[in-house]
Amino acid sequence: MKVELVSYTPNPVEACGRAAGICYDREQKEDYNSFIKRIIGYGHMDVIEHANFTFRIEGISRACSHQLVRHRHSSFSQRSQRYVSEKEAGYVIPSLDYLSAERRKESITLMEDYIRKSYEVYSRLVSLGVKKEDARFVLTNAAETKLYWTTNARSLRHFFIMRLDTSAQWEIRQMAQLAFDEAIKVAPPLFEDLKELRDTGHLRHHVYE
Repeated sequence: MKVELVSYTPNPVEACGRAAGICYDREQKEDYNSFIKRIIGYGHMDVIEHANFTFRIEGISRACSHQLVRHRHSSFSQRSQRYVSEKEAGYVIPSLDYLSAERRKESITLMEDYIRKSYEVYSRLVSLGVKKEDARFVLTNAAETKLYWTTNARSLRHFFIMRLDTSAQWEIRQMAQLAFDEAIKVAPPLFEDLKELRDTGHLRHHVYE
């Protein structure tokens, strides 16, 4: 899995700080970092919608991307299974660490055999003249995909709150951790109150979405 922050609003903290400042007739401030952290602490979250972040994500499964696109106020551009051949595509399977060694080995073998068979059937269908958009019906949610994801800081915080938690499915939680590590590099005040959640999967105090 690879998550790369490819673009974002220039000076995202200042952009949000200026937006917050205009609400209080204090648009010009020297310390936007402290200001925006206080604003987030107040729950005045609409002002951070002025910062946008675009990620390039690859090496995730279709099962993961199906969860991701449920998040609102985001834009997605995903690798097409209609126009691109899946003959050489990879796949993602869970580690199944919660099973005994014997059951884990058997389960992963069953999964991999089934997934490989689905690709064999797909390739055979395409060779028979079936359109890729129809042949893809035999593929599984394990099929690997890649996409671009653009979202604003408020929606990104909500994504982190939902998907960094230990209750989240393992793959999208891993993706959220990587996205968090990218976002906090360029805009610490917008996300640093969620660092405990990123590291432990839990929060001991309330945060606004």
